Amino acid sequence: MWFSCSQSFSVSGRGRRMGVFVSKGGTGILFQILTSASKELPPSEELMLQLHSLLAKVGPKDRKFGVKARLSGALNITISLIKQNLQNAKLLLPCLQVLRVYSANSVNAISLGKNGVVELMFKIIAPYSKKNTTVVSLLLSLPFSETNARRAVDGGHVPALLALYLDWHRNDARHRHMLIRKGLLVCLRNITNIKLGRKAFIEADGMRILYNTSTCLPVRTLDPLINTSSLIMRKCFPKNRLPVPTIKSAFHYQQFEVFLPLFPVDQNDDIETDLNKLHPTKSPSRPFEELRVYERFFLELSEDFQVSIFYTGVKQEGSPVSATRHIQSPLLLGDIATRRVGGGGSDCGSEGAEDEGGEGAVLEVPDTALLLPLHDPDLYVEMVKGTRSVPQYAEVAYPDYFGHVAPTFKEPLLERVYGVQRSKIFQDIERLIHPNDILDKVVYDLDIPSGESLKFNSQFESGNLRKAVQVRKYEYDLVLNSDINSNHYHQWFYFEVSGMRVGTTYRFNIINCEKSNSQFNYGMQVLMYSVQEAISGRPRWVRMGTDICYYKNHFARSSIAAGGQKGKSYFTLTFSTTFSHKDDVCYFAYHYPYTYSTLKMHLAKLEALRTPHIYLRQDVLCETLGGNSCPLLTITAMPESNSNDHICQFRNRPLIFLSARVHPGETNASWVMKGTLEFLMGTSPLAASLREAYIFKIVPMLNPDGVINGNHRCSLSGEDLNRQWQNPNPELHPTIYHTKSLLQYLAHIQRAPLVFCDYHGHSRKKNVFMYGCSVKETVWQSNISATSSDLHEDLGYRTLPKILSQIAPVFSMASCSFVVERSKEATARVVVWREIGVQRSYTMESTLCGCDQGKYKVWVYLFIQYGLLPNTSIKLVPIPDKECYCTVSLYLA
Repeated sequence: MWFSCSQSFSVSGRGRRMGVFVSKGGTGILFQILTSASKELPPSEELMLQLHSLLAKVGPKDRKFGVKARLSGALNITISLIKQNLQNAKLLLPCLQVLRVYSANSVNAISLGKNGVVELMFKIIAPYSKKNTTVVSLLLSLPFSETNARRAVDGGHVPALLALYLDWHRNDARHRHMLIRKGLLVCLRNITNIKLGRKAFIEADGMRILYNTSTCLPVRTLDPLINTSSLIMRKCFPKNRLPVPTIKSAFHYQQFEVFLPLFPVDQNDDIETDLNKLHPTKSPSRPFEELRVYERFFLELSEDFQVSIFYTGVKQEGSPVSATRHIQSPLLLGDIATRRVGGGGSDCGSEGAEDEGGEGAVLEVPDTALLLPLHDPDLYVEMVKGTRSVPQYAEVAYPDYFGHVAPTFKEPLLERVYGVQRSKIFQDIERLIHPNDILDKVVYDLDIPSGESLKFNSQFESGNLRKAVQVRKYEYDLVLNSDINSNHYHQWFYFEVSGMRVGTTYRFNIINCEKSNSQFNYGMQVLMYSVQEAISGRPRWVRMGTDICYYKNHFARSSIAAGGQKGKSYFTLTFSTTFSHKDDVCYFAYHYPYTYSTLKMHLAKLEALRTPHIYLRQDVLCETLGGNSCPLLTITAMPESNSNDHICQFRNRPLIFLSARVHPGETNASWVMKGTLEFLMGTSPLAASLREAYIFKIVPMLNPDGVINGNHRCSLSGEDLNRQWQNPNPELHPTIYHTKSLLQYLAHIQRAPLVFCDYHGHSRKKNVFMYGCSVKETVWQSNISATSSDLHEDLGYRTLPKILSQIAPVFSMASCSFVVERSKEATARVVVWREIGVQRSYTMESTLCGCDQGKYKVWVYLFIQYGLLPNTSIKLVPIPDKECYCTVSLYLA
C-alpha cells in the first residue's frame, strides 16, 4: 500500500514535491524495497517494473542517487535483472532508464563496465529493426567511461559499431530513427576519446565509412549526425608535422645569444591581488645623472626662441606631377630600369608582352600625386635602400611602391555561408581517404632556394610566407614563417601570387595559425591588391574571398611552441578567390600593410605640412638591433612671441605621450598613428587648439625590426617587446629601454605626461576600446579585502574613454577594462602607470574587422583602418577642458 501511495505521489507531484520525497529519505526506502524484492525467487516482475519506473523518476532529483545505489547493492540487482530479461522489452525499458541515471556517477560507470555492461550492450543492440527502438536508443545513451572505452576496444567492438551504424544508415531511409544513429555515433565518439580507440577506428576503415555516410546527408535536420561524424573524423585524423624542417624562423639573427622564453599563456584568472603592487610607485628606479642625457630630446622645455629652431632637415621633394609615370614591375632595388611585368620570383610574365617590348618594355601608369599627396614612389625606394633587413631584401612589393588609396565606401562584413567550415573539413579528410588525388608539390620554399620560376613570393619588406605546397590542381597549403629567433607567432601574412588563370577558383589554406579563434569566422575577409587594377588607375586594397573559415586542423604543434602543452594543434585559415586579369600580380595580406620605409617616407613628407606656427622636431631616439633608426617626434605650437609670458606658457604645456606598433602584425596601429600625425599637423582650428594646449611626444614605431622582417609580435631578440617594460635591456630592447628612459626623465623633472597611450590592434574583438589601470576596479574583480584608503583614487582615468564612447560611434565603453592583471604587469600601460605615476595610462585597441554596435554595425570600419574621419560622425564643440581636447584628438586620429 505504501508503495502504491509513493508511486501515486511521485507521478502526480513534480518539482518541489519530488524534492520533498527525496529529502525525507524516499530514495533509500525504495532501494530497501528493491533489495528485499530481489531476494524472492523468482522476483515479482510487476514489482520490479514499478520500482524501476519510480527510481527512474526519482534519480535525477537526488544528487547522491548513484552513491546510494552502489552502497545499497541496487546497482548489481539492476544489472542482474537486465541479463535475465534480455528479450523482455517491457521490463528492460525502465531498467535501462535507471541504469542511465546510475552511470552518471563516474565510479558507477566503471563498476558497470566490470560487471559486463559493455558486452551486454552489444548483445542487445541488433541490426536495423523497427522493434524495440526505444530500448536500443536508451542503451546507446549510457555514458562511456575511459575504462569502458578500453573494454570496447579490447573486445573488438569498434568494427561492429561501425557495421551497425552503416546498416542503420542504409535502412533508415526516412530518417525516423535518428536517435539510434546518433547514439551509435556517440558510442564511437566516446571510444575514440582514447588513443587505442582512435587506432581501432582507423584500422576498421572508420574514416571512409563516416565520410561516405556523411557527405550524402544534405538536409539540415540531419546536422546532429553530420556534426558528430565530423567531430569523430577530425579527432581520429592522424596528426602530421608541418612540412618544414624546423618550426623556428627560416631567418636567424646571429649578433647575440638569445634565450628563448616560454610561450606565454594568457590566463583569465591572473588578476593582481597584491595591493602593494597595485598602488603606483612614483619613485624612479634610476639616478637622475643617468637620465640627464635624455635632456637633449626635450629642447622645447628650455628653448628661449631668441634664435629660430625650426626643423631644418632636407625637405624631400615629390615627383613632378604628370599625366603618366613609366614604371616596371617587379621592382628590384638594384636595377629598376630593367623591370618587366610580373612578380619577383614568380612566373607571371606575359610572353606576348615580352615579344612586343622585350627587356626594355615599360608600363604607362597614371601618376598618383593627386590621389596620394603624402606618397612618392621614388622617395619610397630611397627609404627602402636605407632599411636594413635580416634576409637582405632586394625587392619592393608593388603596393608599397605604388601606394594605395583608402576605400571610399563601406564594406559589409562577409555573411558566412551555411556549412562552409564542414565542407572544408571534409575536403581535408578526403586527403586521407583519397591520397592519390593529392599533388603534394612544393612551389615555394624559403628553406630551399630554387632557380625555377615560382608563383609565390614574400621576399620584400614586411613579407611573410615560408612555403607553398600545391595539394590539388587549384588548391595550395601555405605555411607562415615564425618570428625571427622564435618558434611561434604565426598570424601576419603578406605575399605575392602570380601566374593565375582568369575565372578559375583557387583555394588557399594557411595551415599554421595559432589562435583558437579568429574574426575570419565572423565576417572578416583577406585583403588583395591587384597590379593590373593599379595600372588601370585603381590602386587599392580590396577585401575579397569566399568560403572563408578558420578551424582546428590535423597538424600537431610542438610542445615547446605551445608553452609546454602537449596535444595542441594548429588552425587553418582557408579562403577561395577568383582572379579577373590575365598576367596579373596580386598581393594578399592579413591587414593593410604599413612598412617601416612607408613610415620614413611619411615622416619626410610630413615636413611639407609644417607652417611657421607649428613646432615640429624629429629626433632619432636610438638604433635598433638591426641598425635601423627609431624616430621620435615632437609636435606643438610655436609661442606667439618671444615674450617671457608666451615662452613660459610654451614650456609649461602638459605633455601627451603616444606610441604605436610595438607588435608588427598590428598594422592598423600605424594607420591610426598616421591619422594622428596628419591631424596634429593640420590646419583645422581644433588641431591648432591642441598644439597650443599640449606638447605631443610621439614614438610612431616601437619595433621597426619586427615590421621590416615580417614578424607578427616579436623583435629580433625573439621577444615580445610589450612584455619588457619592467626591466628592458639596452642591448636587446633598445627602443623600449630608451622610451622608458624618456618617461623616467620626465618623472624626475616633475613633468610626467598627462596622458600616455599606446596604439594596438585587436584580432579577436570588434570596435575600438581602451585598457587602463585602476586599483579599485582590480580589487572589485578579485574580491580581496581592502580598506577605504586602499581604494581611494581619482576617477579621471575613466574620463577619456567615456568621452570617446559618447562622440565616437566605433568606440565601445563596454569593451574597456581597467583591471590590472599579472600577465600584463610588464606592459607599457601598467609600467607607465605604476612606475612613472601616469594615471591616464592606456592601451588603445583598434579592431581589425569592424563594429558590432552603433551606426557602423556589420560594416568594416574603414576610417579606423586608414586613420580617417567620416564627415558625419562627430559634431565638434569647443570644450575648454584640456583632457577633452586630448580625447577629441585621439578620436580624430
